[in-house]
Amino acid sequence: MATLTYVYADSTAVLGPLATYAEPHCYDLCADHADRLTAPRGWEVVRLAPDLDPPGPSHDDLLALADAVREAARPRPEPGPIPGGSTVEVGRRGHLRVLRDPDR
Repeated sequence: MATLTYVYADSTAVLGPLATYAEPHCYDLCADHADRLTAPRGWEVVRLAPDLDPPGPSHDDLLALADAVREAARPRPEPGPIPGGSTVEVGRRGHLRVLRDPDR
Protein backbone atom coordinates (compact mmCIF):
# COMPACT_ATOMS: atom_id res chain seq x y z
CA MET A 1 0.00 0.00 0.00
CA ALA A 2 1.14 3.53 -0.74
CA THR A 3 -0.27 7.03 -0.91
CA LEU A 4 -0.09 9.03 -4.13
CA THR A 5 -0.01 12.81 -3.78
CA TYR A 6 -0.19 15.22 -6.71
CA VAL A 7 1.69 18.51 -6.45
CA TYR A 8 0.18 20.40 -9.35
CA ALA A 9 2.37 23.49 -8.96
CA ASP A 10 5.52 21.39 -9.48
CA SER A 11 4.03 18.89 -11.97
CA THR A 12 5.07 16.12 -9.60
CA ALA A 13 3.44 12.92 -8.40
CA VAL A 14 4.81 11.73 -5.05
CA LEU A 15 4.38 8.08 -4.10
CA GLY A 16 5.18 7.41 -0.46
CA PRO A 17 4.21 5.43 2.62
CA LEU A 18 0.54 5.03 3.41
CA ALA A 19 -0.83 8.26 4.88
CA THR A 20 -2.34 8.22 8.35
CA TYR A 21 -5.03 10.79 7.49
CA ALA A 22 -6.81 12.04 4.36
CA GLU A 23 -5.67 15.14 2.53
CA PRO A 24 -6.79 16.79 -0.69
CA HIS A 25 -5.09 15.44 -3.83
CA CYS A 26 -4.04 12.20 -2.04
CA TYR A 27 -5.02 8.71 -3.12
CA ASP A 28 -4.24 5.35 -1.50
CA LEU A 29 -3.01 2.68 -3.90
CA CYS A 30 -2.53 -1.06 -3.56
CA ALA A 31 0.98 -2.45 -4.08
CA ASP A 32 0.29 -3.54 -7.69
CA HIS A 33 -0.95 -0.12 -8.78
CA ALA A 34 1.82 1.68 -6.87
CA ASP A 35 4.46 -0.39 -8.73
CA ARG A 36 2.91 0.32 -12.15
CA LEU A 37 2.28 4.04 -11.60
CA THR A 38 3.16 6.38 -14.45
CA ALA A 39 2.68 10.15 -14.63
CA PRO A 40 1.51 12.36 -17.49
CA ARG A 41 4.12 13.59 -19.98
CA GLY A 42 6.19 16.38 -18.47
CA TRP A 43 5.47 15.28 -14.90
CA GLU A 44 8.02 13.78 -12.54
CA VAL A 45 7.31 10.78 -10.28
CA VAL A 46 9.06 10.86 -6.92
CA ARG A 47 9.05 7.51 -5.11
CA LEU A 48 9.78 7.74 -1.41
CA ALA A 49 11.15 4.45 -0.17
CA PRO A 50 9.38 3.27 2.96
CA ASP A 51 11.53 2.72 6.03
CA LEU A 52 11.51 -1.06 6.28
CA ASP A 53 13.37 -1.13 9.62
CA PRO A 54 10.94 -1.13 12.53
CA PRO A 55 11.41 1.89 14.75
CA GLY A 56 13.42 1.30 17.90
CA PRO A 57 12.25 2.16 21.38
CA SER A 58 11.67 5.84 22.01
CA HIS A 59 13.12 7.83 24.90
CA ASP A 60 9.75 7.59 26.67
CA ASP A 61 9.70 3.79 26.24
CA LEU A 62 13.15 3.50 27.81
CA LEU A 63 12.17 5.73 30.74
CA ALA A 64 9.02 3.68 31.37
CA LEU A 65 11.05 0.47 31.31
CA ALA A 66 13.60 1.91 33.76
CA ASP A 67 10.77 3.01 36.10
CA ALA A 68 9.22 -0.46 35.97
CA VAL A 69 12.56 -2.10 36.81
CA ARG A 70 13.09 0.29 39.73
CA GLU A 71 9.59 -0.44 41.05
CA ALA A 72 10.11 -4.21 40.78
CA ALA A 73 13.47 -3.96 42.60
CA ARG A 74 12.07 -1.87 45.46
CA PRO A 75 12.14 -3.85 48.73
CA ARG A 76 8.74 -5.03 49.86
CA PRO A 77 7.69 -4.58 53.48
CA GLU A 78 7.60 -7.75 55.52
CA PRO A 79 4.13 -9.09 56.35
CA GLY A 80 3.07 -8.31 59.88
CA PRO A 81 0.54 -6.48 62.01
CA ILE A 82 -1.32 -3.63 60.37
CA PRO A 83 -0.91 -0.42 62.40
CA GLY A 84 -4.04 0.56 64.33
CA GLY A 85 -5.66 -2.86 64.47
CA SER A 86 -5.26 -6.54 65.11
CA THR A 87 -5.34 -7.53 61.41
CA VAL A 88 -2.18 -9.30 60.19
CA GLU A 89 -0.82 -9.15 56.65
CA VAL A 90 0.07 -12.68 55.57
CA GLY A 91 1.02 -12.10 51.93
CA ARG A 92 1.31 -9.65 49.09
CA ARG A 93 0.93 -9.83 45.32
CA GLY A 94 1.73 -6.59 43.52
CA HIS A 95 -0.31 -3.84 45.14
CA LEU A 96 -2.78 -6.32 46.73
CA ARG A 97 -2.41 -7.58 50.30
CA VAL A 98 -3.74 -10.76 51.93
CA LEU A 99 -4.98 -9.97 55.42
CA ARG A 100 -5.92 -12.31 58.25
CA ASP A 101 -7.95 -11.30 61.26
CA PRO A 102 -6.44 -13.12 64.26
CA ASP A 103 -9.80 -13.03 66.07
CA ARG A 104 -11.35 -15.39 63.53
